[in-house]
Amino acid sequence: MAHYAFLDENNIVTEVITGIDETELIEGLDPETWYGNFRGQKCVRTSYNNSIRKMYAGKGSIYDSEKDVFYPAKPYPSWLFNETTWQWEAPVPRPENWNDYHWFEEGLSWEPHLIIEENN
Repeated sequence: MAHYAFLDENNIVTEVITGIDETELIEGLDPETWYGNFRGQKCVRTSYNNSIRKMYAGKGSIYDSEKDVFYPAKPYPSWLFNETTWQWEAPVPRPENWNDYHWFEEGLSWEPHLIIEENN
C-alpha cells in the first residue's frame, strides 16, 4: 500500500489517497501515471515515514518538482521557507515572549493578543 498526492496547476496538493503499492502496475502503467490519467491531475507518491520527497504531503502542501520534495502549506503570503529548519518563517522575527503574539499579515508584524477579562 502506498500514498499518492494529487496536485493542482500550481503544484498545491488537493488530496492524498491510499493506493496500490508503487511497485505494482495498473493496466501496464505505474500508479502515479495511472492515477494521474484517471483523475486528470498530476499525481505524485508520498510517504508517511518521509522516506521520499522529504515529508508526507497533506492537503495544501506544495510540491517542488525541481527538488522533488513536498513543503508544508504556506501559512501567510509574506512568509519565507527555511530549508535548514524545514519551516516557514515570518519576515520579522517573533518577539521573545512569542506566546503573547500572533502574526498580522496586513501590517507584516507581530501583534499582541488581546486579553479580555469578564466582570462577574
